[in-house]
Amino acid sequence: MATQPSRDVGIQRPSALHQNTPAVSCCSEQAMETGSLAAERRRQAGRCAASAVPAAAAAGQGAAARPALGAAGAEEGGGGGGGGRSPPAGPGGGHPRGPSPRRAVPVYSLNVRVFWPLVTGLCTALLCLYQALRGGAAGEGAAEVGSVPLLKGSALLLLGCLLARCCGAAGGGPRPGGVRAAAAAAAAGSRRSVLESFYGRQLRLSPHVLGHSKAHVGRVVAELVRAAKAQGLQPGPLALSLRGDFVRIGSAYEQHKVRSPDCFDILVPLRLPPRLEPQPRCAEGLGRRGAFLCGLRARAGWPRRYRPFAEGFCVELQGRSYLSSGLVLRWFQGHLQRCLGAVRYRLQERCRISLSACPGRPPTLHILPCSDYVCCHISMAVRLIPAIPLGDALYLTALPPEGPQAPPAPEALWGLNASRQEQRLLSWLKEQAPASSCHLKCLQILKGLRDLRGQGLEEPFCSQWGRVLSSYVLKTALFSLLLQGPLEAWDERFLVERLEDLVLYLRNCLRKQVLMHFFLGNTSLPEAVAVPRFLKEAAPVNLLAAFDGPTLDLAAFQLINTWIQAPHIIRMYSSPRYLRPALTPCRHVAEARQEPPGE
Repeated sequence: MATQPSRDVGIQRPSALHQNTPAVSCCSEQAMETGSLAAERRRQAGRCAASAVPAAAAAGQGAAARPALGAAGAEEGGGGGGGGRSPPAGPGGGHPRGPSPRRAVPVYSLNVRVFWPLVTGLCTALLCLYQALRGGAAGEGAAEVGSVPLLKGSALLLLGCLLARCCGAAGGGPRPGGVRAAAAAAAAGSRRSVLESFYGRQLRLSPHVLGHSKAHVGRVVAELVRAAKAQGLQPGPLALSLRGDFVRIGSAYEQHKVRSPDCFDILVPLRLPPRLEPQPRCAEGLGRRGAFLCGLRARAGWPRRYRPFAEGFCVELQGRSYLSSGLVLRWFQGHLQRCLGAVRYRLQERCRISLSACPGRPPTLHILPCSDYVCCHISMAVRLIPAIPLGDALYLTALPPEGPQAPPAPEALWGLNASRQEQRLLSWLKEQAPASSCHLKCLQILKGLRDLRGQGLEEPFCSQWGRVLSSYVLKTALFSLLLQGPLEAWDERFLVERLEDLVLYLRNCLRKQVLMHFFLGNTSLPEAVAVPRFLKEAAPVNLLAAFDGPTLDLAAFQLINTWIQAPHIIRMYSSPRYLRPALTPCRHVAEARQEPPGE
């Protein structure tokens, strides 16, 4: 069979198809609209004629193998078949422009929730019509007899509809509950990724940098304490003295410090004159809850030789003499300041140090390392807290002011420091919890969210926000929550769930305005955690008693709002202007990387 090249590019049709196609005249308007398009297609056909001629011999054989192409051309009236664009209206009378083969064919899915009720209604209508026609033809008796099959048929159709819908739902169709569960799982995964990124980029401390900082602080403080003990007055009835050691406390030594290792807390134990022993007791009705009075008892009575010491370091309260925290603090500040000159000269090759003090607050030692000594170049501040040892790793320390602008606490009052007990409890929890426990990570993330939220609050609530959710309050809530459930639930896989539990527990405590001190008066501690008898017999203390109800309610609202909007808050305050500058790379790490392997 002879063939001729098609008007479309790369398409050949049997000539018989064109011979049998009737001619249809077109109006002048259609010819004007399609004239330019037809001319363009003629030029394309002319360019492709050379390539179409060699294929003419094989077209006869391909016609039998491609019957669909001829059929499509016949339907479209001489259109472009399966490939290329359809030509303008030709002898077949088709559309001027056929559908483009590149256009995606819409795919419609069956809506089962609409389909089966529609089928049931249609079948019921047909059955009713059938029964009506049958009843009209057979008479009233036949209609009465046929009413029973009508009800049976309707019931069967309804039962079939319900069965089909149940089978469709059981067969893996779209379930609303499954969609909600999948959406919740996706949201939880997104929240976890944001929290993990926030922890890794802004909160997590490099163990190498933290270890170097702690080692450097330990060396400097050891030099200062040694000099203060050597240059102080000899132990006697008229003076305090340093015991010669120091105790590392705080988040930096409990593995939950965040952002930068630039602040440390050190307890410096003091020594009373010989044969004097401290006698602490609760200061009921004399100050804030949890305050203590430190009485003194002499083993052989209170001789007259202790009167100069009492006049220099004690105050009278209710007819009795008590050791004054304010007088001890001022003595400690002056004593360290006098020893600083000798220590500064001894440490001049390592760092530059200075001492600052505010009324009612412990002195702060500022350390600026030299570039050739400490590799990480971090300026550090160390709070040196004078402490009266009570035995069993308990200490009395001066009460801090209640706020940044608050006056100092009464000089006769002391606070109880149980940091060593907290460190022992954390060590015990680490042994009992899974190796990949996330309890400290939850505490770090919550502290980071608290700090970020505080940047968007206004005074005076901004300062109250930081005091209500202080690090000690967050740590106390974590301790209480850890002992309420199995420690296996604190695995790293359940980070978001445990963090949400901690937020909800804190929210409930703020609403109830009650969060008890974890050690004072707590008789439900694990037996494996050895707690001194003095702590168990002490009066329970509510850590939130110093705040009024509206402040705690507002803090509870802001806390739950912070958790709900945590991804948004993290993204908002993660811009470079809110981030701290990156730490200087450690030269020891750089040197280790430059060393060839094997050395």
